[in-house]
Amino acid sequence: MLHLEAGDWKVALQPELGGTIAALTYQGRDVLRPTPAGATNPLETACFPLVPYANRIADGRFVFAGEAYALPRNMEGQDHPLHGVGWLRGWDVEASEAGSAVLVHTHEADANWPWSYRAEQQVTLDETGLRVALSVRNDSDRAMPAGLGFHPYFPAGEDTRLSFDAGSVWLADDAMLPTERTGATHFADWSRGDDVVRSSLIDNAYEGWDKAATIATPDDTITLTGEGTPYLHVFTPPGLGFFCAEPVSDMPNALNLADPTILAPGETRTIAMGLTVARG
Repeated sequence: MLHLEAGDWKVALQPELGGTIAALTYQGRDVLRPTPAGATNPLETACFPLVPYANRIADGRFVFAGEAYALPRNMEGQDHPLHGVGWLRGWDVEASEAGSAVLVHTHEADANWPWSYRAEQQVTLDETGLRVALSVRNDSDRAMPAGLGFHPYFPAGEDTRLSFDAGSVWLADDAMLPTERTGATHFADWSRGDDVVRSSLIDNAYEGWDKAATIATPDDTITLTGEGTPYLHVFTPPGLGFFCAEPVSDMPNALNLADPTILAPGETRTIAMGLTVARG
């Protein structure tokens, strides 16, 4: 476990468990859902990185540069490969100081991702809050598609409200694969602020969000920002006491539904997520 502090902020990192954030607090209160002691699954953590793709790839199959690929499943109970490779691998600490750290994960081409790459997280904590920059560099000798994202978990109570503006939301089928766009208010009116504790699941990608969302409770307001992340994926599982607002570069199944970002050999793509808090 690696601990960083700055002003009233503290963050705990677990590089060995998928390069995850274990906890983030401000003035002693949890900003992200804390990881339980002894956790061994990144899905139990406060936040994990998505690299080299975000969310699902339908059946793991796609065609890129005229070649067909089939990735294996990477999570029990899921029919589609999910969230990339990095969250299931240990990361190395390349550098660390009181308020910053650099975590690195390298991948050699294999069945899970047929390109080699280097991923890096630059974690910075100061008196204003947390910023994490996530990048991926194509270390193969041929072009590589690349998607990135963050998967933060926020505590959810009856008075927790989420606010952001977006252009549209993608509806999904029973396998949570996108099917069609519709108006951004289809599930909730997030533009005016709406409750995150809901009786039914939302697990959908919002396109064209304004890259700033607020999470309001009676005690504080968290501001979540994204850079290089035109999608915000919202996940509200009923009855679990948390929700996710995930800044991501690409929608689910992007390799089959949209034009992916393509990295030439040696080229790098970077996104970032910021978290700040205002009390009262």
